[in-house]
Amino acid sequence: MRRVTSLMWLALLLPGLVVSPSLPAQETPPANEGNGRYEVRDIHDPNGIGKFYMGREIAYVMGAQAIGWLERPEREREEQLRKLVKALDLKPGMVVADVGAGSGVITMMMAPKVEPEGKVLALDIQQPMLDALAVKCKRARVDNVELILTTNRSVKLKPETVDLAIMVDVYHELEFPYEMLRELSAAIKPGGRIAFIEFRKEDPRVLIKEVHKMSEEQVKKEALLPEMNLKFLKNDDRLPQQHLLFFEKVRPGEKAAAPAPSTDPKP
Repeated sequence: MRRVTSLMWLALLLPGLVVSPSLPAQETPPANEGNGRYEVRDIHDPNGIGKFYMGREIAYVMGAQAIGWLERPEREREEQLRKLVKALDLKPGMVVADVGAGSGVITMMMAPKVEPEGKVLALDIQQPMLDALAVKCKRARVDNVELILTTNRSVKLKPETVDLAIMVDVYHELEFPYEMLRELSAAIKPGGRIAFIEFRKEDPRVLIKEVHKMSEEQVKKEALLPEMNLKFLKNDDRLPQQHLLFFEKVRPGEKAAAPAPSTDPKP
């Protein structure tokens, strides 16, 4: 996956800001990759990688150079992370996977909530992100965080070992979303949950470039493929800019429920 500087990340986020740094070349997948699941287009949004899945373009991934953006002081005011963590309904003893954990801002907020027997699995494709989180854990004497270096196709988790997985502004950047979500679902225990946190595409007041937003409809379209073994639970609307979409892993013999009506706030 491509990595970007913090300046490029700001350009991806802020409408009207144009920055064109030199980026490392990305391997271009063949058009029939994944049994025709993905499409590569020469003409596409400059903020995306030119690879499309189920009608949407995949965005650039944030690089480790942008740790400062993840840890900016105003993030709590803008995204209300405390409300997010509260909405996850964490319990002692849970195993939680923070997919695309980055430098671990949310990992560190969740870790105390699942003590003493529980743990947070911090997954990231970039070793520098995990290194930064390791330093945080050591300084704070947090010992229930496990660091896992993933690949762009695999979450590296054992089947049915996770109670809850969260992806905070991450899913839209996954280079192989079908493979990653299918494997992530397999890692969830029956009755466990996956939470997608994505900036609301439906709301023009959310000033993030379009390729870095997702609609509730699009997330459901991708997450409710039969092979994902998920059913939609709810869209918790407590966050100011982001969807908080919960899905549950179906139990043996249980059928996935039909998508519930959208609860998106009106612009």
